[in-house]
Amino acid sequence: MFDRHAGNDRAALVQLAFGKSHVGDDLDELRSLADTAGAQCVGVVTGHRDKPDAALFAGRGKVGEIADVCAQHEAQLVIFNHALSGVQERNLERELSCRVIDRRTLILDIFAQRARSAEGKLAVELAQLEHLSTRLVRGWSHLERQRGGIGLRGPGEKQLELDRRLIAGKIRALRERLERVERQRRTQRRQRERSQTRSIAIVGYTNAGKSTLFNRLTAAGTYAADQLFATLDTTVRRLFVADAQPLVVSDTVGFIRSLPHELVAAFKATLLEAVEADLLLHVVDGASDQREAQIEAVNDVLAEIGAGQIPQLIVVNKCDLLGLGHDAGRIELDPLGLPARVFVSARTGEGIDALRRALQAHFPRQHGVQAWASDEHDPAPSSQPTPKAA
Repeated sequence: MFDRHAGNDRAALVQLAFGKSHVGDDLDELRSLADTAGAQCVGVVTGHRDKPDAALFAGRGKVGEIADVCAQHEAQLVIFNHALSGVQERNLERELSCRVIDRRTLILDIFAQRARSAEGKLAVELAQLEHLSTRLVRGWSHLERQRGGIGLRGPGEKQLELDRRLIAGKIRALRERLERVERQRRTQRRQRERSQTRSIAIVGYTNAGKSTLFNRLTAAGTYAADQLFATLDTTVRRLFVADAQPLVVSDTVGFIRSLPHELVAAFKATLLEAVEADLLLHVVDGASDQREAQIEAVNDVLAEIGAGQIPQLIVVNKCDLLGLGHDAGRIELDPLGLPARVFVSARTGEGIDALRRALQAHFPRQHGVQAWASDEHDPAPSSQPTPKAA
């Protein structure tokens, strides 16, 4: 049985296009994910297909090409930037004589490495077990028959069935523990509501600069780095904004395209801050060519967790890298005259004062007061389209 951990391995990456004209952008993200997991990329295989092969996903000819790349570069691991079935993984490992993982397993591995809090570790373990439960046949295919012999005669249960029961029991226990965490968070939410404190959740694509912005706004000192999924654990801090209602802001886990459903479900308690927020600060990497696709991916996850209808304030970050430093501090308004988009650089602090004014407009201490509107950087309502909240 192959070791499933992807760290410190020489890896060949596989990216196929189904009806796409190119694979460059998806491949760049896969490289970043592999690097974050600790794998060393030694080869890349790309190609186009009309549809996935039922048995091998890539087709026998392409699998032969992957085998040649693995042999040439002595790769011990093949990473597909797609979702593979358990049967496809097993068949590919047999053909390639090395470990094969898909995008979901890679992301789960990164989350397992990055989880620090007890709650985060519980959520990751639950996601891993739920993912593993669909692939148990790979590990126990040689034990499909009932065990026999001295010391091995059991109650007539197959080893595979026994293992499934054990994992199912552990999944139930983890869910119960996470439900207790969710109840605690709901209690804290009710306490904030009684004190008339408004809640803001920072959401966005992974590595968009959410934690850097959170630290800039609150001086919290949470971990922030130029890497994918630097933050997995939700942190909540009070946020003071002049002439605004009492505010708390939470930093949440980053989203990504095709985020495994197991992770979304397991992090439900952690993402509760986003689900029950009064406003979402949707941080967008303004320096990324894929920012529109990333906005769509984040909105897809928000819809999945039940936060799709919560009002959003788009924060276009990294203006210093975008070459639009002069745009930092610019506010675009929606048809109702409320701030819909703010341009900032969380790293340098440019535009943060404008963001605070935008928050004051959304949560004025006195209804209808808009002290921010007199600033020279605030233009008339923009005719540019604002990304939809869901």
